[in-house]
Amino acid sequence: MIARGYTKRKRVVILGSGWAGYSFARTLDPSKYERVVISPRSYFVFTPLLASTSVGTLEFRAILEPVRRAPGGLRFYQGWADDVDFSRKVIRVEANAIDKLQHDLSPISASTAASEVATETRPPKGEVFDVEYDKLVIAVGAYSQTFGIAGVREHAHFLRDIGDARRIRLRVLSLFEQCSYPASPGGKDGKTAGSPLTEEEKRSLLHFVIVGGGPTGIEFAAELHDLIHEDLKTIYPELMPLVRITVYDVAPKVLPMFDKALAQYAMEVFARQGIQVRTEHHLEGIRVADGSLGSAHGGLSIKIKEYGDKEIEAGLVVWSTGLMQNPFVEQMVNKQFATINEAEAPTNHLLKDPRTGGIVTDGYLRARITDDKISESNEAAASVAAPVLPDVFVIGDCAVVEGNESLPKTAQVASQQAAHLARQLNKSTDNSVDVESAWKPFKFRNWGTLTYLGVLYLRTQFLFMYYNSRQ
Repeated sequence: MIARGYTKRKRVVILGSGWAGYSFARTLDPSKYERVVISPRSYFVFTPLLASTSVGTLEFRAILEPVRRAPGGLRFYQGWADDVDFSRKVIRVEANAIDKLQHDLSPISASTAASEVATETRPPKGEVFDVEYDKLVIAVGAYSQTFGIAGVREHAHFLRDIGDARRIRLRVLSLFEQCSYPASPGGKDGKTAGSPLTEEEKRSLLHFVIVGGGPTGIEFAAELHDLIHEDLKTIYPELMPLVRITVYDVAPKVLPMFDKALAQYAMEVFARQGIQVRTEHHLEGIRVADGSLGSAHGGLSIKIKEYGDKEIEAGLVVWSTGLMQNPFVEQMVNKQFATINEAEAPTNHLLKDPRTGGIVTDGYLRARITDDKISESNEAAASVAAPVLPDVFVIGDCAVVEGNESLPKTAQVASQQAAHLARQLNKSTDNSVDVESAWKPFKFRNWGTLTYLGVLYLRTQFLFMYYNSRQ
């Protein structure tokens, strides 16, 4: 047990080292609070630049910051939060002794790069220990949404962490290298077992598919286009006629957070660059391609509803279709517990947002609770009067703030929530502060959204695609 009481400062435990968790830890006053961060990764990732690292525009270390470098010093435990005893104010933590960053950046073979696509899985169980807290901030983020589509988690690449970016970069370079081998002598048609690929097979492997027309998918498509036509074109000029980049999305338009005219502009830019955009297309499954294309080269077959029984083939699928709740959040909203002042059997649980599955908070980012006898169908109506759980706050992608339910799950929102909560706590002098009278409720201010469309359109896109919520 890592107990409280070694200092006069109150201990604030932060679960997560992403935009919400790390931003909060940096802003919280270390002279007033003992800051403890618990996360399976020991670093913060500047996610808006992940697409740039996946193609080599930036090096991986350029977007990483070790958590322990936070100003003022903090205590960090690398592990997974397994459970929380809210009545005793104790967190059960499972150690993640395997250094994920070292694993992600260590040399791996091309075959391994193609198969290691799931970064949101846990390593073998580690040691378990308990950590006490005075205040708890849940900022565990969310996972990539797969909608239960067959083969996505096994064969698609996500773009959520530095390991994802590295695997994508290795896969792209491996595909071009495989397709560049000269023909081998032997056989009537000049081919032998294990010989280089036919032109049609090369065309399949050099088909790069991005699923999801949001900012991440669009920016990756633009970065990939720049890599191919600015750099790889000089190394593999003979392969350029075989390269295709296709973006699929179920929505009628890409970049749904932008004005319709701006989204249309993005599609026109992509059309001029040769990037195909297929809206209102529904992917139904991904599998390993038949024959040696799949077994030897990692080729994939993709089933799309609008194409009937016909499958398309690709060498790489990058999946960026939104978020689903973190398993820890799912566990917490279904957990029955007694509050710190209750002696009876557990009757409460965290209030769950019926649409997103996130944890509902009040305007001050405090977790709402409700009695487990209330049916899920009535939870939304009950949230207005639901009490709050003392000393437990929720921020970032796993939070649904009352009055701000429509906010996107972006770094901008998460960092603003983190900064707001830290400032309110910094103003507090003790636990007797009346939050409703002394604190200000969270209010999101939209500073606009930028989306990269390619090196030739950088200036135009920065001037033209700035979106201000006040317009």
